[in-house]
Amino acid sequence: MITFEGAINKKSMGIRTVITGTGSYIPPHIKTNKDFANQDFYGEDHVKIPTPSTEIVEKFKDITGIEERRYAGNEFTACDMGAIAAKHAIEDAGIDHETIDQIIVAHNFGNVIKNTIQSDAVPALASHIKHALGIVNPNCVAYDVLFGCPGWILGVTQADAFIKAGLAKRCLVIGTETLSRVIDHYDRDSMIFSDGAGATIIEAVEGSDTDAGIIASSMQSHCNDELRYITMGKSYLPDADPAVRYIKMKGRKVYEYAIKNVPLAMKACLEKSEVDVKNVKKFFLHQANEKMDEGFIKALFKLYGIREIPENIMPMSIHKFGNSSVATIPTLYDLVKRGEMSEHQLSKGDIVMFASVGAGMNINAFCYRV
Repeated sequence: MITFEGAINKKSMGIRTVITGTGSYIPPHIKTNKDFANQDFYGEDHVKIPTPSTEIVEKFKDITGIEERRYAGNEFTACDMGAIAAKHAIEDAGIDHETIDQIIVAHNFGNVIKNTIQSDAVPALASHIKHALGIVNPNCVAYDVLFGCPGWILGVTQADAFIKAGLAKRCLVIGTETLSRVIDHYDRDSMIFSDGAGATIIEAVEGSDTDAGIIASSMQSHCNDELRYITMGKSYLPDADPAVRYIKMKGRKVYEYAIKNVPLAMKACLEKSEVDVKNVKKFFLHQANEKMDEGFIKALFKLYGIREIPENIMPMSIHKFGNSSVATIPTLYDLVKRGEMSEHQLSKGDIVMFASVGAGMNINAFCYRV
């Protein structure tokens, strides 16, 4: 008797899930740290922070590494950016867009029109993007995933599962977000967030011609006290309209949670993959905080008793692009693949790891052989 699990494993033998195309959209509007020099900031208690804004901004840069961030143009939505990134990925893969079986779009706020705070996700962003791409094949199924900042990685792992189950052969996975439209400008944390989109074509590759592809993945959700670490709340500005809510983050709580749990999830992924941490060429981490990402790597290697961290193993785009949530990792990977980051290069056979953390609180990672 063949069990369902056995049937899946039999189908997946000899099938690898490979990233065959990448694309991104980086908005042209640059918001520098200097642009916040005259901004009044308030605390959670709605009391104005007496520290000069210039000092707040400088300390912010020291902690996060962010110097600039990108905001989408007024006429652009998350769908618009996602469609552009998707077109680049389709072109890079050299495929017919009508052969895509699934379009998986990760986001958190849907389409938010400039100067509004209302989220629109009806119909799903994936449906909008399928329409924008001109795909008429009804067997191309389009749907969204909500998983906080780790949404793109979740989309990739779902695509991998569908492919290995024999339910899909080619998927388009997109991460797109316009966080600049859901931030409270009176909140210091608002300086972290930015806009952007990244996309990948994920395909089933059969045969023995290549050993490239996803090796293994891991994921967790911590939804007890951690549930309220990133949420929605009213502006810190006194007498602000309580009906209008913005993204809010308990920065210290998020940092402590992430530093403790993300390296453990990364180690679990490496163990599933049977990969030695010293054999990982690059770590593509969610771009939320430079010092936090550095902390992840140090803690991970420490779990293996290693104190000497190899150089140039962690590409970073946060300095110029900020935190665009679900878009940070696919955008970063696209930049490296296209040779836009000269100090970071990939070769056939290299092993890389993708890992993220975000609202939920959720964590995930996967190992991949280029």
